[in-house]
Order: sequence, then C-alpha cells, then structure tokens
Amino acid sequence: MLRTITAAVLFTAFMGGTALADTFEVKMLNKNGDQTMVFEPDFLRVAPGDTVKFVPTDKGHNAQSIKNMTPAGAEPFAGRLGKELDVTFDTSGVYGIECKPHYAMGMVMTVVVGDVANAPEDFLAGRIPPKAKARFEAQLAKF
Repeated sequence: MLRTITAAVLFTAFMGGTALADTFEVKMLNKNGDQTMVFEPDFLRVAPGDTVKFVPTDKGHNAQSIKNMTPAGAEPFAGRLGKELDVTFDTSGVYGIECKPHYAMGMVMTVVVGDVANAPEDFLAGRIPPKAKARFEAQLAKF
C-alpha cells in the first residue's frame, strides 16, 4: 500500500500536480438536425493539456486552426481530409477551428482552453464568411 501511495504521489508531482488530461471527441458532420456542415459539439471548454479528437463521421471534412483566431504562442494545426486528428491544447486562450472546404458554409467551432472569461476583442476581426461569423457569434454566447 505504501508503495502505491508513493508512486501516485511521485506521478502527480511529475505531472505538475494535476490529474491526468482528458480527451474530448468532436464529430465532423454533413448534417445534425436542421443544420448542415457542423462540428458536434461546436463549443468546448477544456483544460490545458487536454486533447480533442476530431472525427470525420462524414467524408470530406478536416479540422484546422484559423490563423488569426489562435492564441499567441499556440502551435497551428491542420488535419487531412477524411482523417481523424488528435490535438493537444497546451496554450490557454480561445481557438477558432474550421473545416477548410466548408468554412464559407459556416463549419466552425470554438475551443476555450483554461480559465478564460471571454474571447479577445479582436477574435471576430478580419474577413470571416457571413455564415461562419454567425455561428461563431452563437458559440461565443455560450461563454
């Protein structure tokens, strides 16, 4: 028993005093209810170190970070069409995610990493297709 407790204490200390990271699954769908071209869920709040697994349940989808909608210092990512992608989010902040082929159709999602109260003021700045912008606005209302 003492050996197990010691190993657990050492493991927790090695991991920075935090519990093991979680993995969240996001489906990339052609249709969900009355909406087309969607991520399900389209809004996630995760802890630093958590992983999101993007699963293309329908063909022709990918997940990738949007250049001006990624926290400073975060690594950009881009999955291949029709392939699963695991992304570990280490940098706190708000991430805009798109399906590249369906961005103009509004296929976007928001991932909030860490204890963030709201999106940066310039999160929706720049050129964003109208359907994508409307979906981002609805997602940001979930803060």
